Amino acid sequence: MTDPNTVVTWVDARDRLPRSGTPVAAAITGRYPADDATGSDTASGEEFWLVRPMYFTTLHGSEDGTEHRDCFVDSDGVVRLPYGSTSAETVTHWAELPTLPGGETHAVLGEDVQPAIRNAWGARPPA
Repeated sequence: MTDPNTVVTWVDARDRLPRSGTPVAAAITGRYPADDATGSDTASGEEFWLVRPMYFTTLHGSEDGTEHRDCFVDSDGVVRLPYGSTSAETVTHWAELPTLPGGETHAVLGEDVQPAIRNAWGARPPA
Protein backbone atom coordinates (compact mmCIF):
# COMPACT_ATOMS: atom_id res chain seq x y z
CA MET A 1 0.00 0.00 0.00
CA THR A 2 1.16 3.53 -0.65
CA ASP A 3 1.76 5.76 2.37
CA PRO A 4 -1.73 6.59 3.74
CA ASN A 5 -0.53 9.51 5.89
CA THR A 6 -1.12 13.13 5.00
CA VAL A 7 -0.42 16.50 6.56
CA VAL A 8 -3.25 18.98 7.10
CA THR A 9 -2.54 22.69 7.01
CA TRP A 10 -5.38 24.76 8.46
CA VAL A 11 -5.94 28.25 7.08
CA ASP A 12 -7.73 30.96 9.07
CA ALA A 13 -10.82 31.88 7.03
CA ARG A 14 -10.42 35.51 8.17
CA ASP A 15 -7.03 35.66 6.41
CA ARG A 16 -7.55 33.80 3.15
CA LEU A 17 -10.20 31.84 1.27
CA PRO A 18 -9.66 28.86 -1.06
CA ARG A 19 -9.94 28.95 -4.85
CA SER A 20 -13.49 28.60 -6.15
CA GLY A 21 -14.46 24.94 -6.58
CA THR A 22 -11.88 23.64 -4.10
CA PRO A 23 -13.01 20.70 -1.93
CA VAL A 24 -12.09 21.46 1.69
CA ALA A 25 -12.38 20.32 5.26
CA ALA A 26 -14.17 23.20 6.99
CA ALA A 27 -14.06 23.89 10.73
CA ILE A 28 -17.56 25.19 11.51
CA THR A 29 -18.73 26.92 14.66
CA GLY A 30 -22.27 27.65 15.79
CA ARG A 31 -24.89 26.52 18.27
CA TYR A 32 -27.18 23.50 18.03
CA PRO A 33 -30.84 24.53 18.03
CA ALA A 34 -32.54 24.19 21.40
CA ASP A 35 -34.92 21.24 21.49
CA ASP A 36 -37.65 22.56 23.75
CA ALA A 37 -40.18 19.90 22.75
CA THR A 38 -38.46 16.80 24.11
CA GLY A 39 -35.24 17.91 25.76
CA SER A 40 -33.78 14.53 24.76
CA ASP A 41 -30.84 15.78 22.68
CA THR A 42 -27.84 16.13 25.00
CA ALA A 43 -26.25 18.67 22.59
CA SER A 44 -29.41 20.76 22.39
CA GLY A 45 -28.55 24.45 22.63
CA GLU A 46 -24.81 23.80 23.01
CA GLU A 47 -22.12 25.65 21.11
CA PHE A 48 -20.11 23.48 18.70
CA TRP A 49 -16.94 23.51 16.60
CA LEU A 50 -16.66 20.62 14.17
CA VAL A 51 -15.16 19.58 10.84
CA ARG A 52 -17.25 18.86 7.71
CA PRO A 53 -16.28 18.19 4.10
CA MET A 54 -17.42 21.06 1.90
CA TYR A 55 -16.43 22.96 -1.20
CA PHE A 56 -15.77 26.66 -1.54
CA THR A 57 -17.31 28.79 -4.25
CA THR A 58 -17.27 32.48 -5.07
CA LEU A 59 -20.92 32.33 -6.21
CA HIS A 60 -23.68 29.89 -5.18
CA GLY A 61 -27.38 30.01 -5.97
CA SER A 62 -29.56 28.26 -3.37
CA GLU A 63 -32.74 26.40 -4.32
CA ASP A 64 -34.80 29.27 -2.90
CA GLY A 65 -33.12 31.70 -5.31
CA THR A 66 -30.81 33.30 -2.74
CA GLU A 67 -27.40 34.17 -4.15
CA HIS A 68 -24.39 33.65 -1.88
CA ARG A 69 -20.88 34.96 -2.49
CA ASP A 70 -17.61 33.58 -1.07
CA CYS A 71 -19.23 30.68 0.74
CA PHE A 72 -18.69 27.06 1.76
CA VAL A 73 -21.33 24.51 0.67
CA ASP A 74 -21.82 20.99 2.06
CA SER A 75 -23.21 17.92 0.30
CA ASP A 76 -26.75 18.79 1.46
CA GLY A 77 -26.50 22.27 -0.09
CA VAL A 78 -26.19 24.00 3.29
CA VAL A 79 -24.28 27.27 2.86
CA ARG A 80 -21.89 28.55 5.51
CA LEU A 81 -20.04 31.85 5.32
CA PRO A 82 -16.56 32.70 6.59
CA TYR A 83 -16.20 33.62 10.28
CA GLY A 84 -17.20 37.19 11.10
CA SER A 85 -20.39 37.16 9.04
CA THR A 86 -23.83 37.36 10.59
CA SER A 87 -24.62 33.67 9.84
CA ALA A 88 -25.63 31.35 12.67
CA GLU A 89 -22.91 28.88 11.61
CA THR A 90 -19.61 30.08 10.18
CA VAL A 91 -16.33 28.60 8.96
CA THR A 92 -13.38 29.51 11.19
CA HIS A 93 -10.70 27.55 9.31
CA TRP A 94 -10.36 25.45 6.18
CA ALA A 95 -7.88 22.92 4.80
CA GLU A 96 -7.60 21.41 1.36
CA LEU A 97 -8.77 17.81 1.36
CA PRO A 98 -6.02 15.27 0.75
CA THR A 99 -5.81 13.61 -2.62
CA LEU A 100 -6.99 10.06 -3.10
CA PRO A 101 -4.54 7.42 -1.83
CA GLY A 102 -1.74 6.78 -4.30
CA GLY A 103 -2.75 9.66 -6.54
CA GLU A 104 -2.64 13.38 -7.00
CA THR A 105 -6.34 14.07 -7.63
CA HIS A 106 -9.48 14.36 -5.55
CA ALA A 107 -11.68 12.37 -7.94
CA VAL A 108 -11.39 9.49 -10.41
CA LEU A 109 -14.30 8.55 -12.65
CA GLY A 110 -15.39 5.66 -14.85
CA GLU A 111 -13.02 3.01 -16.09
CA ASP A 112 -10.05 4.63 -14.31
CA VAL A 113 -11.49 3.90 -10.83
CA GLN A 114 -10.53 0.22 -10.42
CA PRO A 115 -6.94 0.65 -11.71
CA ALA A 116 -6.51 3.64 -9.36
CA ILE A 117 -7.75 1.60 -6.37
CA ARG A 118 -5.44 -1.33 -7.29
CA ASN A 119 -2.55 1.11 -7.57
CA ALA A 120 -3.33 2.52 -4.10
CA TRP A 121 -3.41 -1.03 -2.71
CA GLY A 122 -0.02 -1.75 -4.26
CA ALA A 123 -1.47 -3.74 -7.20
CA ARG A 124 -2.74 -6.54 -4.93
CA PRO A 125 -5.30 -8.71 -6.68
CA PRO A 126 -8.93 -8.29 -5.49
CA ALA A 127 -9.96 -10.47 -2.54
